[in-house]
Amino acid sequence: MIRTFLDSGVLIAAFRSRNAASTPALTLLDDPERVFVTTDYVRRLEVLPKPLYFRRETEAEFYEAFFAAAELVEVSQALVSAAFEEARQAGLAAMDALHVAAAKRASVDEFITVERLTSPMFRVAGLMVRTLESVG
Repeated sequence: MIRTFLDSGVLIAAFRSRNAASTPALTLLDDPERVFVTTDYVRRLEVLPKPLYFRRETEAEFYEAFFAAAELVEVSQALVSAAFEEARQAGLAAMDALHVAAAKRASVDEFITVERLTSPMFRVAGLMVRTLESVG
């Protein structure tokens, strides 16, 4: 099994059928060879707030189905400390640093994002970071 951490943009792309990235994102989510890893940072701070606020129930249910099946990395002060070090070393934004620290803590095989190759995410050492387009 391939242990995979998805950036929130991949989940959002999967739901939005008008988006060019939706087909590869949905294909990725349907891959039976993958185990998905996530955190409450992705769930409760990035993906669910807007669909819940705007009462987009179908979208919220789509995301909740993903989170129900995913392995959850515990949010902790130690994770925040690790994220600080990741941010300091690679120049990451706060949320990206939290995601990277969680992915490393869970020993994922890959971290998949919709970020551009020029993003600081691709400067992270010790983590296979791939774009959604490169997953095949």
